[in-house]
Amino acid sequence: MSVKNSNEIILQNRVLVDVTINPMSRKHYIELDPPSLLNNHADVDRLMAALIDRYHNLKVPLDLMNKVGEVLRQAAWRVTVTVADFGGNWQMIDIEPGDKTERHFGLAVDLGTTTVVGYLVDLTSGKILGSAAEYNEQVRYGEDILTRIYLAGTPEGRKQLQDAVVNTLNNIINRLVREFKIKNLEISAVTVGANTTMVHLLLGLDPSRICMEPYIPVVNLPGCVNASEPGLAVNPKAPLYCLPGVGSYVGGDITGGILASGMYQKPELAVFIDIGTNGEMVLGNSEWLAACAGAAGPALEGGVAHDGMRAEPGAVYQVRIDAETGKVVYRTIGGQKAAGICGSGLIDCLAELLLAGIIDRAGKFRDTEKEFVVVPASESATGKDITFTQTDIDNIMRTKSAVNTALEVLLESVGCQLADIETFYAAGAFGQYLDLESAITIGLYPDLPRERMIRLGNSSGEGARLVLISDDSRREAEKIARSITYFELNASEVFMNKFVGSKFLPHTNLDYYPTVKEKMLRRGLLRD
Repeated sequence: MSVKNSNEIILQNRVLVDVTINPMSRKHYIELDPPSLLNNHADVDRLMAALIDRYHNLKVPLDLMNKVGEVLRQAAWRVTVTVADFGGNWQMIDIEPGDKTERHFGLAVDLGTTTVVGYLVDLTSGKILGSAAEYNEQVRYGEDILTRIYLAGTPEGRKQLQDAVVNTLNNIINRLVREFKIKNLEISAVTVGANTTMVHLLLGLDPSRICMEPYIPVVNLPGCVNASEPGLAVNPKAPLYCLPGVGSYVGGDITGGILASGMYQKPELAVFIDIGTNGEMVLGNSEWLAACAGAAGPALEGGVAHDGMRAEPGAVYQVRIDAETGKVVYRTIGGQKAAGICGSGLIDCLAELLLAGIIDRAGKFRDTEKEFVVVPASESATGKDITFTQTDIDNIMRTKSAVNTALEVLLESVGCQLADIETFYAAGAFGQYLDLESAITIGLYPDLPRERMIRLGNSSGEGARLVLISDDSRREAEKIARSITYFELNASEVFMNKFVGSKFLPHTNLDYYPTVKEKMLRRGLLRD
């Protein structure tokens, strides 16, 4: 039953999408007349008759039929029935005594390569009740996704990786269940926003062909499966729906982000960028959408750098360098002693070293040094210098070049220029905390008017929530995925040629970055 609601979805204090609450699972309180010699319908038939006007194709699973008769009699024929939508096929997934319609919960998940976030959602109001996050347990089998794809090439490896991610999700579910004092069985639908590989690993599918030409996944639109199939600790008959992907390197997390941003409904040209293991981007408007991905690699996730770490307490997330004195001012998450540098801190380091004249535009130290001390040993939690090395710089240069080049190729492919972009959406947790000026200074983000740049935050999780609470949003997500033109860059000669020529800060052509060029001129780093 659709509940009209002016529930405005807000990302980063911006109203982006307005939906009608019409969730994937629904609860109905039903009062039935008890059977008699004059009213001798069977238990399941009697219950189905009360729902037939709403759900013409409703099915009752065999293993629920006995429970129907038991609960009807236990509750004096006053029961709450939960039904769920499996892609247009409705199925009863539970029956409870009395009126339980207010206890109606779902789970929206952002399933990342490194971090997994779950949002407990009230399916009556569509609001998030709470969230929990865990590091993806698959990390112990490999920080980078290519290692996991290789391991998943065997049934045994696939099972290991599936068990790891399911265990991560179940830890999140159990934390939320305890915190909000609900039962696991009361979670009656789950939606997941994830990249194509993570969807395969969650569902136990073989991802090995994702990284081999011509880069074909097993499935882009897996639809609904029972949550019990991978082993999620929710109602075992609940639908598990993974948002549809577009190709091997543009997955459901990006589809969810486009949905959450609303860019597919607007006439102005916009670009959506989510930088993680890959640098995925979508360009377009209400008339067309085009997407591609550059292999960003794990350089910005913190763990690959010499003194890198994840974004957790003690991580240096902001760095400023005085160009005159070389003095460093830094900030750490939680204000704790510095233990390492996370992704946003690495980007700051590179940008500040450039603007202070310590490195040149090729990303090389101007003197014979091979590293820069960000935090001296006397101030660090480790008792050792926390440094930013030449190798760190080289890794980030490759990452920024991949993202930078992917956007350049995408624009050229559709006959557009940077100046044509009216809105820039920065998605993901990395995009949320990254300093925009630093990202622009190194050429990771385009040099656009700052008022056009919108931080979306966790748009993958928000897209999953929208699909969870609105069947209209689910149809929109599938429509978006079908409408995107996907450019495969892995075998693109144009991409490789531009990539080789883009390893300068912020770009080979400084005219693409006028505000950065102006800063460098003011500091005497360029000749006018």
